[in-house]
Amino acid sequence: MPLTLEEIRAAPKVLLHDHLDGGLRPATVIELAREIGYGKLPSADTDEVARWLQRGAHRGHLNLYLDAFQHTVAVMQTREALIRVAAECAEDLAADGVVYAEVRFAPELHVAGGLSLDEVVEAVLEGFRIGGSGRTITVYALLPAMRTAARSLEIAELAVRYRDAGVAGFDIAGAEAGSPPSRHLDAFQYVARENFHITIHAGEAFGLPSIWEAVQWCGAAGLGHGVRIVDDIQITPAGHATLGRLASYIRDRRIPLEMCPTSNVQTGAAPSIAEHPIGLLRQLTFRVTVNTDNRLMSGVSLSSEFGRLADTFGYGWRDIEWLTINAMKSAFAHFDERLRIIETIIKPGFATARAASDAVVRVPDRDPGLAPEAR
Repeated sequence: MPLTLEEIRAAPKVLLHDHLDGGLRPATVIELAREIGYGKLPSADTDEVARWLQRGAHRGHLNLYLDAFQHTVAVMQTREALIRVAAECAEDLAADGVVYAEVRFAPELHVAGGLSLDEVVEAVLEGFRIGGSGRTITVYALLPAMRTAARSLEIAELAVRYRDAGVAGFDIAGAEAGSPPSRHLDAFQYVARENFHITIHAGEAFGLPSIWEAVQWCGAAGLGHGVRIVDDIQITPAGHATLGRLASYIRDRRIPLEMCPTSNVQTGAAPSIAEHPIGLLRQLTFRVTVNTDNRLMSGVSLSSEFGRLADTFGYGWRDIEWLTINAMKSAFAHFDERLRIIETIIKPGFATARAASDAVVRVPDRDPGLAPEAR
């Protein structure tokens, strides 16, 4: 039987690609804006503000999609605001059944109010601790540098400095075209020398050269999005797939692809969910993972993303568990923590989910073949 959203939400899930400034509650945006006198929101109505912040998601280009972030970032400039947003993020993810998450935020975007980079990181980590307390979720931070700025080495050093306090790795983010990852090579080399973790936004708004640089020059252990790897895969009329050398390398080395189906369609990286490369890449057993990217701007949750894939590709519990374990294997947590979550939370959770689904007998409310007393 088709899986319901409620069933998917109850299953344990892992999220590797989620932006803190893209996942605020609309009511929180409004309240924080009121507190600081930010007057650029169109309304004090939560539904209207949510629609307004999501309007860029339907214009088919990454740069237009990113426009809305100026408003969420504007209300995230104080310690109190960052703690609140991070705590609510952990709460919302836990309520959606996420048991492990790596959430990204760019510290350099949150210093306009006078906070130092260290104060920004400490506030967000405090919020994650507060929001995760008493809930079955582990939340780590990833620190991206903005690829169009010149602070990447400074942010890399910041990430390494907080590696034992809740930061799991380093990234670069922002408009991809025209800003190749190799421009930040000194930052990536520093992180590698420190035996720390690197994931890079690549292969979303730009193609194979961005992916190649991210992996072969910059040492990425994971690819944010990576959908354009399909440009290196040829499909014959008979349906046989031939992988180019880069695609083969990505698959052979089990480099994770942090795919965000709805966001990828909204930014023009994929034409539709049905035509999203995740369908082919899942069949070819790439290390595919499913993610949200920006829950507010895209109007999604991790459960809804899995629900759309289930509806589109017919995915069942086996597929969702495979994708979830892919993500947990690819996380930047230490190996023993990854193994513990897989063995004690994910596998038992999916066993319970399957058993619950199997126990549900979905019959019509009325069966004309039964006598009234037997109904």
